Amino acid sequence: MTETAPTTPTVTPVVYETILTGADLDQVGLDRDNMGYFIPFRLKPEAAGKFAQYTASHVGQYLCIVLDKEVISCPQIQEAIPGGSGQITLGNATYQEARGLAIQLHYGALPVPLRVETATTVGPTLGEISVEKSVRAGIIGLSIVLLFMLVYYRALGGVADLALLLYAALNLALYKLAPVTLTLPGIAGFLLSAGMAVDANILVFERMKEEIRAGRSLRAALETGFNRAWTSIRDSQISILIACAVLYFFGTNFGASMVKGFALTLAIGTMINLFTAIVVTRTFLRTLFRLAGNWLRTRRWLLSV
Repeated sequence: MTETAPTTPTVTPVVYETILTGADLDQVGLDRDNMGYFIPFRLKPEAAGKFAQYTASHVGQYLCIVLDKEVISCPQIQEAIPGGSGQITLGNATYQEARGLAIQLHYGALPVPLRVETATTVGPTLGEISVEKSVRAGIIGLSIVLLFMLVYYRALGGVADLALLLYAALNLALYKLAPVTLTLPGIAGFLLSAGMAVDANILVFERMKEEIRAGRSLRAALETGFNRAWTSIRDSQISILIACAVLYFFGTNFGASMVKGFALTLAIGTMINLFTAIVVTRTFLRTLFRLAGNWLRTRRWLLSV
């Protein structure tokens, strides 16, 4: 009796037709309506006719989008798309998912082949050294700012230094609670916000000195100085927050993610600065003038007046 070995069935590979390439895309956007996010797109004129014929004959079927041999989306053709303009409806997709797909379509449309030119491996020691040097530079810079305020504004500067130390402590506590990872751009944003934290105090102190020279009492000079400096402080901080929002928004693009850490820490520092400069410093000064107002009035040099 002769046995016949089972034959292996022949699997015919499925070859899918390429309708369009990324070079046929002319414009890709991102928008939202009450149904969710969608990606409007426009094809180049020479590809619009071919796409219109294909979609008209394949309504109800799926048209997959492939990037680097990987399917990134498979929308269903709902109707014929004449004219070369259509949209990909994403339904319940999140903003990050929708934006990611839009960016992939946008950069996939570039008619430029990508190849690795060089590759460099950076060990953890280099990053650790960079962070250590950045923190050391920040401590030196903050120390110089504290010393300047103390020397130039004397008693007022001492109060500003206390508020600045509290400002730094609140920032670090918020970073721990959020949590915020302190990368090098994040450290730069924190140090910049710390250096700018004394700006509001300087505006208030200069207003106060003008009022004291005009003969007002310390308490009256304090309240008038804060009231008159408030509009300048408010407008400057709002301008910084607007810049931070722009940096954070564009930081969601590929290759610009480092900007997000800088914008985030700078924005947090700016908001805390409003609290410490207006509430904390004023409270400290009110307490100081209540306890030692008469003594300071006879020693005007301590107020740098």
